[in-house]
Amino acid sequence: MNKVWQLQEAKNKFSSLVDKARHDGPQIVTKHGKESVVVLSLEDYQKMNRPKSNLVTFFKNSPLFNSDIDLARDKSTSRDLDL
Repeated sequence: MNKVWQLQEAKNKFSSLVDKARHDGPQIVTKHGKESVVVLSLEDYQKMNRPKSNLVTFFKNSPLFNSDIDLARDKSTSRDLDL
């Protein structure tokens, strides 16, 4: 259950705010009556930012997966530059 905290209350009861975010889910903090920030647990944050798939799956699902792109590296020496 999300709870809305006024900024002053959140500052005064920060430890409680953190505990609520860890156990009850995201907590909203308002400033001047407007929703301003959300405090959430690290676990919830990591779930939000977790990639939907790994890199191998991403490339396998690419429209270019079975195309004949030459990925060989040019091993010739670099050109000379006058500095």
